[in-house]
Amino acid sequence: MNGYGGGSYGLGERRTPKEQAGRYALLPLRIFLGVTFVYAGLDKLTDSAFLAADGAGSIGAMMRGVRDSSAIPALVDLALKSPEGFGYAIAIGELLVGLGTLVGLWTRLAALGGALISLSLWLTVSWQSTPYYYGNDLPYLMAWLPLALAGATVFSADAFLASRRRRTL
Repeated sequence: MNGYGGGSYGLGERRTPKEQAGRYALLPLRIFLGVTFVYAGLDKLTDSAFLAADGAGSIGAMMRGVRDSSAIPALVDLALKSPEGFGYAIAIGELLVGLGTLVGLWTRLAALGGALISLSLWLTVSWQSTPYYYGNDLPYLMAWLPLALAGATVFSADAFLASRRRRTL
């Protein structure tokens, strides 16, 4: 088998079904997070109301609304210096993280970016959720961690590139 779909084995070596399942265990998570973050980024980039400093549904209004209940008000204050710029940064960040995760290119870095976006949103936007597990950003943060640790070992550009490097050595 090739490096981007499964790895190479010596003559007669086979993986058990349990080993095969372990190799593919993170693939559904990778697809879910990738699709979700691509969608979230595109949704923000195509929503002119979101990318405004003021008005209903704007990033500025949302940040002002959560400022006093966030864990780190200084982070919200930083975003409020340029709400439109912050909105674009979040949207583009989500889009790049999602695409990198789906393609499996620099997956660990993409997952770290996804975790940082989720952490910043948890500490600001969803911090006031009571009980804490009602906030949706904390589960996303936890979901990114296995991908940050393990990367994408199958059906990914990372695995393909690693396979090519092994062949040239």
